[in-house]
Amino acid sequence: QVQLVESGGGLVQPGGSLRLSCATSGSIFRISRMGWYRQAPGKQRDLVASISSGGSTNYADSMKGRFTVSRDSAKNTVYLQMNSLKPEDTAVYYCNVNLATSSWSPSRDYWGQGTQVTVSS
Repeated sequence: QVQLVESGGGLVQPGGSLRLSCATSGSIFRISRMGWYRQAPGKQRDLVASISSGGSTNYADSMKGRFTVSRDSAKNTVYLQMNSLKPEDTAVYYCNVNLATSSWSPSRDYWGQGTQVTVSS
């Protein structure tokens, strides 16, 4: 079993900052990619940012320069620092981790339960 526990969402004013965390636990053999997606009401779930096991990062264009993804491999945790937040960043943010539970099992994606981020004055 694998568990992903997210924290750090909430209500923030435009221009403010939030930091999301996602801790992975359970039967973990190897974690490769970690990242974040978001889904606004009535819209599809889209990539926010991801980070590889080697530290290479990938961002959606609208987040570049405002959001920073990082990981602590010793803690199996991925973070998302969000600065200069805008009302259009309001969404449910989901942690996504690609991992293998054993040396003989293929890697697959696991998802967190989602955390609400609301940007409003």
